[in-house]
Amino acid sequence: MGISLSKAGMVSGGVAEYTHVVHGIAPTYNERSRVLVLGSVPSPKSREVGFNYGHPQNRFWRVLAQLAGEPVPQSVDLRRDFCLRHGIALWDVVAECDIVGASDTSIKNPIPNRLTDITEVAPIEAVFCTGAKAHALYRRLCEADVGIEAVRLPSTSPANAACTMDQLLVAYAQIFEHCS
Repeated sequence: MGISLSKAGMVSGGVAEYTHVVHGIAPTYNERSRVLVLGSVPSPKSREVGFNYGHPQNRFWRVLAQLAGEPVPQSVDLRRDFCLRHGIALWDVVAECDIVGASDTSIKNPIPNRLTDITEVAPIEAVFCTGAKAHALYRRLCEADVGIEAVRLPSTSPANAACTMDQLLVAYAQIFEHCS
């Protein structure tokens, strides 16, 4: 799967330009996945590294690792293995959209991923969305097809500095109630 971008997404004359993003990161799941964790759309850094939550300041992997009592997985292969060992399916709500940088609030023209590709293979018990925009997009675009109401978790993005690590740990502990 490739990544397709149009426009620079740069600020020109004080006006933000939109970039058309086509999701290029494959979902992580297998027949043992019990929970589905969804972001909105991969950030530019995640697209660059080819895996979800790739920005070094994003707290997602630190939170999950601490809850699992494991070291933080540093590579794409270790992150994928972490998810599969713990029964976590990982993907994003949006397959393609127009967006300014990594700003979820700027998402326009979203087209959803086919989340049923996951739910037809894995016995998903719970869906968790990492942030308000992912949750709103899931409810609007995917929930009817998936048939599972999603739990909204706080974003682990560095942009959500108001949420402390302790608050994230409490919220994200819900994921591990369903995991092996």
